[in-house]
Amino acid sequence: MTNSAPKFTSPTFLLDHISDTLKFYEANVDDPHGGFYQNFLDNGDVYDKGTRHLVSSTRFVFNYARAYQEFGEAKYLARVKSGIAFIRSAHYIPETGGYNWLIDVQDGVVSVKDQTNHCYGFAFVILAYSWALRAGLEEAREYLSDTFDTMETHFWDASAGLYKDQCNADFSVCDNYRGQNANMHTCEALIAAYEASNERRFLDRAIALADKMTNQQAALMGGLIWEHYDLNWQVDLEYNKDDPKNLFRPWGFQPGHQTEWAKLLLFIAKHDQRPWLIQRAKALFDKSLSVAWDKENGGIFYGFAPDMNICDNDKYFWVQAESMCCAAYLHHHTGDAVYQQWYDKIWQYSWRHMVDHKYGAWFRILTHDNQKIDELKSPIGKTDYHTMGACYDVLELLRRHPMT
Repeated sequence: MTNSAPKFTSPTFLLDHISDTLKFYEANVDDPHGGFYQNFLDNGDVYDKGTRHLVSSTRFVFNYARAYQEFGEAKYLARVKSGIAFIRSAHYIPETGGYNWLIDVQDGVVSVKDQTNHCYGFAFVILAYSWALRAGLEEAREYLSDTFDTMETHFWDASAGLYKDQCNADFSVCDNYRGQNANMHTCEALIAAYEASNERRFLDRAIALADKMTNQQAALMGGLIWEHYDLNWQVDLEYNKDDPKNLFRPWGFQPGHQTEWAKLLLFIAKHDQRPWLIQRAKALFDKSLSVAWDKENGGIFYGFAPDMNICDNDKYFWVQAESMCCAAYLHHHTGDAVYQQWYDKIWQYSWRHMVDHKYGAWFRILTHDNQKIDELKSPIGKTDYHTMGACYDVLELLRRHPMT
């Protein structure tokens, strides 16, 4: 790999980049006892073999299901099967229908560290089952339906038309916190579930979530989507204000979540022609990039405050990847050349600073002036699901509608 910029609208480039990213994990990802190691240094070495997170366990299934569909290699299908088996044996709790959030595995022996049931985690369980089904694992159809039903019973708030965020191990107590992130990833998962199963209920729920969050909830904050809400879905401006770098619940507007929602609206538009889908996607992207693009050093900042000042000036890998993908789809839906320019500009920045041209995959976080913050390429939660997912989604678009 070199630092010279390739043609980012080339399907061959995207396939090669996916392959390069997969190679980063290839040598060390498999735990011989089942499932995947989840903590990698910059050079690909595993620095913690025991810690396993539900989000990584499910995202690796997504990675290898898509790799199997694209490249057809048996090793990828074997990993999908291994990943699903690990989720069912180590994370899934048959007595409750819940999923262990955090576990430790030593020589195949599982120790549970956190049994909190997170809607965010369930979203990725549904995503994993959906892509496993598309890869040919028919048993995933039942797992998918059961998981959706469990969410319906314990997380769905019918009066609000949105999902609650977290419950304890047996679902007897649910937290009062409400958040957009769990609903966003549930929307993503339900789109995937519909495309895998062709069951309309999944798409209908995805549309309902998207409408509620990107129209009704966004209207509470001038058209952008705030992260945190109280029990009644009113904006909570104080939540984590003293912890803006919280990994799962950061304070402030997240430009990456604005563009990720915009991307999901455009994915829904593949199946449903409501005009507001394109209109809202455009507005979310335009506003957030106008505030969050770093005009001095390039790249998209992580967070900005209600007064539109940057509150977290780090550069996260996933923000660039989601925004780049969104730009490609906006260009397709609007025909506006400015979105192809954004696609190229975000890729140019990412290729220069985010992509590790020595060892492969993307660095996780950079400072405002594009310096690495540590040697942890891929700790629990990363897996490069965002980066490879963005490449697959743009590749799918370019195969139907090439960009110059």
